[in-house]
Amino acid sequence: MPASFNQQIIDEFRAHSGKVGGPFEGGDLLLLTTIGARSRAPHTVPLGYVRDGDLLLVVGSAGGAHRHPAWYHNLVAHPRVEVEIGAERHEAVAVPAEGERRDTLFRHVVRVAPGYGGYQAQTSRTLPVVVLELTPDTAPGA
Repeated sequence: MPASFNQQIIDEFRAHSGKVGGPFEGGDLLLLTTIGARSRAPHTVPLGYVRDGDLLLVVGSAGGAHRHPAWYHNLVAHPRVEVEIGAERHEAVAVPAEGERRDTLFRHVVRVAPGYGGYQAQTSRTLPVVVLELTPDTAPGA
């Protein structure tokens, strides 16, 4: 997605406590702020997410592109991230799931949001599933 498109979504998200219109209206959307792998500058992107019990999951789908999205490379280099859900901001550690755990989580994601299965079908790369582990002092109810 072009930066200006993302910025419009980010601005609307923040202005309306996480509510956005257009193609994302009614969807589960969060803002993820990573630190650039090379630049070390903060980068914020809107992402769809899925919950699995207490787990907060995002998928590096990049719309089925053949490369992982930049935010994924950023969080691999710097796993401490900021997550905005609604009007709340939380610090988190981003943990890419691996092996059978990744496969199990991805199956759950596809059950909840089938579009990710379509993205996986468009590419030969394995779409990464990332668990966003909210830090205890910023988790809801802390």
